[in-house]
Amino acid sequence: MSAEEIANKLWNLCNVLRDDGVTYHQYLNELTYILFLKLSEVKDFEAHIPEEYRWRGFVEEHDNNEAFVRYRKFLAEVSNETSSESIKEIYTNASTSLRKPVNFNTLVQAIDKIDWYEQDDRDVMGDIYESLLEKNAGEKKSGAGQYFTPRPLINVMVDLVVPKLGERWNDPAAGTFGFMISADKYLRDKTDNYYKLDAKQLKFQEEEAFSGVELVSDAHRLALMNARLHGMESTIYLGDTLTDFGKTLKNFDGVLANPPFGTKKGGEKPTRDDLTFLSSNKQLNFLQHIYRSLKKNGEARAAVVLPDNVLFEDGDGQRIRQDLMNKCNLHTILRLPTGIFYAAGVKTNVLFFTRGKTETNNTKGVWFYDMRTNVPNYGKRTPFTEAAFTDFIKAYTGGITAKNVDQDYDGAIDHDKRLTIKDERWQYLTREAIAKKNDSLDLGLIADDSISNGEDLGEPIAIAKEAMEELKSITAQLEAMIKELQ
Repeated sequence: MSAEEIANKLWNLCNVLRDDGVTYHQYLNELTYILFLKLSEVKDFEAHIPEEYRWRGFVEEHDNNEAFVRYRKFLAEVSNETSSESIKEIYTNASTSLRKPVNFNTLVQAIDKIDWYEQDDRDVMGDIYESLLEKNAGEKKSGAGQYFTPRPLINVMVDLVVPKLGERWNDPAAGTFGFMISADKYLRDKTDNYYKLDAKQLKFQEEEAFSGVELVSDAHRLALMNARLHGMESTIYLGDTLTDFGKTLKNFDGVLANPPFGTKKGGEKPTRDDLTFLSSNKQLNFLQHIYRSLKKNGEARAAVVLPDNVLFEDGDGQRIRQDLMNKCNLHTILRLPTGIFYAAGVKTNVLFFTRGKTETNNTKGVWFYDMRTNVPNYGKRTPFTEAAFTDFIKAYTGGITAKNVDQDYDGAIDHDKRLTIKDERWQYLTREAIAKKNDSLDLGLIADDSISNGEDLGEPIAIAKEAMEELKSITAQLEAMIKELQ
């Protein structure tokens, strides 16, 4: 059974639990608690779990009530009864959403019967868990989409910033840790799963190379589980990057991030005293943090997803963009299509930049690529895949195809090669031209056919189609529940 088939099977079990009042988000948390117990058996670290709470005991318990009582006791007490920091973090403030003992047993038996290895003996637990995270993000009622960046976008961003062995990478708004997991996989694929590294190098890659910070405790728990299932013992802090704690996050070789959208709660400004321009706009504060957290060696780099308002906001927004272009070489801005994130109509971009050795005049000009205008409406009918980035990758790399980018691209930004790319979506604007527009970076979009035809209906139609798809999904779920009750 493939990883996707297993993920679908596990996800469909949630329909069985609907009569227990369990939401999709609660179900994923519940799966995390139970899967970690199974993981302890598969990965052979059960010694860190008290004997009465080990996996086999739950599987072989014939009394559903007894098993459920023991499980609830385990959630309440395990953090105080284990020496493992990973286990303590996973089960911090854990509690069950289940009410019926039979449903707990259903999950345990279903998980125990799954073959966690593919035909080539590849461990697919991490793949399965990421599929579950993606399914949860797709359920708009769960609200989890804000913690999940589309996998194709993550992978392309990682490919283009080219992580290297021995580097320290960070995500200051980690969500479920997808960026760092993708960066780790990128390096594992290039090095035969770190096969030739010595013990010291391997320890660095597994424990120190990748780190993150997540503010929301549930997302933090999912991030920890995601990392462990992918063989990473990374430090993932539960905290707020925009407080004084964030001042300790510095001297990174690279940052990959999709900071949360919106303003801080209550509109207050962050408590950091090291950010020059304090704003109630979280993305502007995260942007400042990110470029300040990079090493000043001319090589440290970042790729960050940010909404359109960061590109054009006046006042502090303008001053922060000026500061960014002074301190960094902001060489590329990708204008992303709408509809690829959880909120319909959200307009986003990826900013690619490299920290300079000096504090001024590092950006000479910016390349823009428009993936937004006159493109398909992505959704269930038109899936958003890495194939959508084919032309952008060729432009970004100066001619290397998407198929060969992993093998042939070394991360160098070659302006002359970029000039040879003939693509109407690919435009270059000098720093002087940008300055004349009050340092707005809301640029690089090509002519919109619907507007030129007097039919500016693209976005309303896309939103309407998305609503219809959502209605169909809800109807299907209701039909499944009715069938189950019958």
